Amino acid sequence: MSPASADLKPATRDRAAIPAEFKWDFSPIYSSWGEWEAGLEEMRAQMDAFAALKGTLKNGPDALLRAYRLFDDVGRLQYRVFRYPQLQRDTDTRDQAVAGRMQRVQALFAEFGVATSWFTPELLAVPEAAVRGWIDATPGLEIYRFPILEAYRQQKHVLDEAGEKLLSFAARHNETPRSVYTELSTSDIRFPTITLGDGREVKLTPGAYQQLLATNPNQAERARAFEAHLGVYEANKNTYAAIYRGVLERGWFLARARGHETTLHRALDGNAIPVEVYATLVDTVRAGAEPLRRYLRLRKKLLGLDSYHLYDGQVPLVKDDSAWPYRAARELVLESVAPLGAEYQGKLRELLEGGRIDVYENDGKRSGAYSAGVYGVGPYVLLNHNDTQDALFTFAHEMGHAMHTRLSEETQPFATSGYTIFVAEVASTVNERLMLEHLLARSADPRERFLLLQHAVDSIAGTFYTQTMFADFERRAHERVERGEPVTADVLGELYAGLLRDYYGDAAEIDEKYRHTWTRIPHFYNSPYYVYQYATCFASSAALYRHMFQGTAEDRPAAVERYLTLLRSGGDDHPMEQLRKAGVDLARSETVRAVVDQMDELVSRLEAEAEKLPLR
Repeated sequence: MSPASADLKPATRDRAAIPAEFKWDFSPIYSSWGEWEAGLEEMRAQMDAFAALKGTLKNGPDALLRAYRLFDDVGRLQYRVFRYPQLQRDTDTRDQAVAGRMQRVQALFAEFGVATSWFTPELLAVPEAAVRGWIDATPGLEIYRFPILEAYRQQKHVLDEAGEKLLSFAARHNETPRSVYTELSTSDIRFPTITLGDGREVKLTPGAYQQLLATNPNQAERARAFEAHLGVYEANKNTYAAIYRGVLERGWFLARARGHETTLHRALDGNAIPVEVYATLVDTVRAGAEPLRRYLRLRKKLLGLDSYHLYDGQVPLVKDDSAWPYRAARELVLESVAPLGAEYQGKLRELLEGGRIDVYENDGKRSGAYSAGVYGVGPYVLLNHNDTQDALFTFAHEMGHAMHTRLSEETQPFATSGYTIFVAEVASTVNERLMLEHLLARSADPRERFLLLQHAVDSIAGTFYTQTMFADFERRAHERVERGEPVTADVLGELYAGLLRDYYGDAAEIDEKYRHTWTRIPHFYNSPYYVYQYATCFASSAALYRHMFQGTAEDRPAAVERYLTLLRSGGDDHPMEQLRKAGVDLARSETVRAVVDQMDELVSRLEAEAEKLPLR
């Protein structure tokens, strides 16, 4: 099943020596920095023109249409002037000239926020009935119907012009907790070095720590690494608690300033997500933790351990010698999406061949992977492909995002082209499932099948269970601030330790230092109430896959078309309604429970494959 290794990744980390076919082509955005500078000036001029419209919205539909069209013009430019330096920064984060250009863009965006603070209060001063009449009578306003009526839906949470302007001044200040967290966790933190049994010294940076857990077969050495690495965060726990308290208090301030009942209500209201969806997710997953525990018990058995700890969760159960070079992986990604139809497959092929994928790691390049859209140009995908199975699935995942972006931008006008985070991970996880089933269909080898099934189980464990536990922690932490209760390092540690016991039960030993894990989860500091959407998207994609490929033969084509319609819909409706049109209702516990059942079935399949081969 492993492709020939003649096409492995380049040995060099020198970006200049990596062939152009494996690097981004920025010219579709701008041909030069000079052209980018001109774009920046054009954006500034359009911002001034937009600001000059203040006081005109009450003049009628033509004035309103003029404002929305100009706002769109600025928005299109924002994509280009931001992405051009941002993408280049991510290929070499050491480049201070590019970093400086990024700061100029961010400052201009902050100016725009202040300069437009009048718009929504002025719009809402016009009676909704009048604006509805303008939309009905003015064809050009039709594409703005949803965003305009969304403003009226949220009207009770919009302040007057003075209030909105005051909050806009705080926008850059609100980023302070994120900045302090980043500096503490990257610039100022000092990670320890340990000496392994073979004499090697390992500095336990986050990447090196994860690699050691995933590759070192010696449990005692994994335990030493865990104690040393988490010990650094424990030593700084009071500072992390102070930063996180700032995040929590900022959220409560903004919720009260805009008249929301809780921070959770504020976080969900923007996309009209009922708070019951959050509660249903957390309650159903907590109650459905037994398949996760079954998996941990299976791991303990197959690893031959007397006791199982969370730092044992990444060590392989089966040695994986397979290599998935980029060119071979590219063909597999293309083949795997065939069930979505020839048109989808053809559009994906164009992205794979068009200078839109930055493939390999190089010195200074940002880690990880992502897909970033540029409206009017299309998506750009960052990889750090290392020829592993994980890299193959990451590739499939990111191309799901890229195709979601492409289909949305091709179908929707700019005003409704941006899809919400609530549906963003659906396309990516559907593509991962397509890759899994494509590879399983190709193989009868128990070892290969075990590795693939384990990948699927690990995905559910990490994306569904772990992210829901994080969401559970966030809600409880925010509620403490809302009730005026203390938030200290010890309080947060006890809260996190309790959740570990709730989710893992007796299937794992919960070592004392794991109570400090909350200190090292970037999403808690960078994007509160974000992670639950990984789990809801996973539940949605599981339901959609079931409708498309496990339903009756008569129903499957319609289910595929509903799914593609979802990808084309951008932000033309509330995400819960978009998913309902595609056949998924996340308000129902059965939708979430289906992933629990899927985990249970996959663990059973994994146990069956394990019986067919000697694992150690």
